[in-house]
Amino acid sequence: MPTIKVNGTELFYQVEGKGEPLVLVHGSWGDHFNWQLVVPELARSFRVLTYDRRGHSQSQRPAEGTRRDDEDDLGALLESLAFGPAHVAGNSFGASIALGLATRRPELFRTLVVHEPPLLAIAAEDPAIAPVRAEFQTKIVAVIKRLEGGDIPGGARQFVEEVALGAGAWDQLPPQVRETFVTNALTWLDEQKDPDWTNLALSALSGFPSPVLLSEGDQSLPWFPAINRRLSRTLKNSKRHVFAGAGHVPHMTHPQDYVRTVTDFIRGAGARTSA
Repeated sequence: MPTIKVNGTELFYQVEGKGEPLVLVHGSWGDHFNWQLVVPELARSFRVLTYDRRGHSQSQRPAEGTRRDDEDDLGALLESLAFGPAHVAGNSFGASIALGLATRRPELFRTLVVHEPPLLAIAAEDPAIAPVRAEFQTKIVAVIKRLEGGDIPGGARQFVEEVALGAGAWDQLPPQVRETFVTNALTWLDEQKDPDWTNLALSALSGFPSPVLLSEGDQSLPWFPAINRRLSRTLKNSKRHVFAGAGHVPHMTHPQDYVRTVTDFIRGAGARTSA
C-alpha cells in the first residue's frame, strides 16, 4: 500500500499510466476508488495520480482540519512526488480544494478541471441560489444532527438522498461506495466546522493563468451553474461544459463522457498554449 507523509499527514496514493501528470481530487465522503471507472482510460494518455484525502479511507485521520489543510496536502503531494506542474481535476469539495490551491500556488498547475464546487458563498447574490439556500442549509443541519447523534449509516444515506444525489440514489450505489460514505462520514462532519468551506478568494483567483474547465450536470441542483457563472467571470482563461443527463458525479455515472471531455480539454489547452 503506497503511502507518503506530506504536510504532517500520511496519505495513501496510487499512480497509473504514462504521459503528462494528471491528478484527480475526490470530493467529501469518498476516496480514490470513486475514480475507478475513469482511471484506466485516462491512464492511456496521462500519468494519473489518485489519493485518499486526509481523514478519508486509507489515509491518516488528523484530529481536525480545514479546507486549507487539504489544499496544502495537495500542493505538498505534487511536490513530493515530482508531479507538478500537473493537470488537476477535482470533483465537488475536491474541486473547491483545487481552486483554493490555485489561488496560492498557480505554478503547480498546467490546467484545471473542476466539477460543481460547493462554493455557495461566492454566488450568494445570484437569484438562482436565494430560494433554495435556506432549504439546503436545513437539510445539511439535519444530516449533522443525525451523525452527531451516532446514526452514521442513516446520516450517510440521508446526505446522499436529500443533499447530493437524490431520492433512491443510495440503493443504486455499489456496496463499496456505500461503505466508503459511512467510513468517511465523520470527516465530512469535521469539514462543516470550517467557517470558510463555502468561500473562495476570488480576487486571488482572478490572476490564475492556466486554462480552466468549469463543468456541471444538467440534472444537478441549480446553485452549481450559478457558482460556475461566478467563477467564469473571475477566470478569464476558462470555459464551461454541461454533462448531459448527468449530475454531481459524472465520472461515476457517465465515465466515457467524462474521460472524453477531460482529455479533449487538456489536449486543446496544450494546442492553444503551443500555438
